[in-house]
Amino acid sequence: MNREFLEYVLQFLSDNKQDLFHEIIEQRTRYATVVLEDLYQPHNASAVMRSCDCFGIQDVHVIEKRNKWSTSPDVEQGSSKWINIKRYNTPGKNNTIECLQTLKGKGYKLVATTPHTEMTINTLPIDEPVALIFGTEKSGVSSDVLDQSDYHIKIPMYGFTESFNISVAAAICMHTIRERLKDSELTWQLSENEKIETMLHWCSKTLDRYEKYEKVFLERHKP
Repeated sequence: MNREFLEYVLQFLSDNKQDLFHEIIEQRTRYATVVLEDLYQPHNASAVMRSCDCFGIQDVHVIEKRNKWSTSPDVEQGSSKWINIKRYNTPGKNNTIECLQTLKGKGYKLVATTPHTEMTINTLPIDEPVALIFGTEKSGVSSDVLDQSDYHIKIPMYGFTESFNISVAAAICMHTIRERLKDSELTWQLSENEKIETMLHWCSKTLDRYEKYEKVFLERHKP
């Protein structure tokens, strides 16, 4: 039914938009995902989301502890409507552990970014799906992340400063992983069902009358 509905609702988009959807969906991936732990600067959060869309990373997992998730529309440039954002913000709960356990349950290897390690993003094993975890601007990832992660990685640096800004670090890591996936024989693209679900999500964010189209379609296809 989802496939039929997608074919129905796509007709309300321009030909150019339809072509763009079909082109971009082939570059989307969940093989790599991004985790943001307790960011407090909206412009950094927004820049990471924008990079996720640009590099075809479909899912972003947001851990909220002391800091509530907040973004900057001027920096984000509408990128959040093209990706899926999962927030972990239950009061009184260890939201970091909840997020990490969820990702492990989905088969991801957890990858903590920290300058205090020898493995780099270039040598990180990618034979299994990876979740790239980035921490708060001042202190980096938490001890929970460091303890639970399968790998600790750093970005090679050649200057005096110890680390990159988080949005820069995330962009470098995503670019490196995408290039490595592109050059591999791994199946990193979305499944057919995931492609349909994702394109429907995009349609819902693009068409003002999406809910009306959905209602009409369901009425026509009643058992």
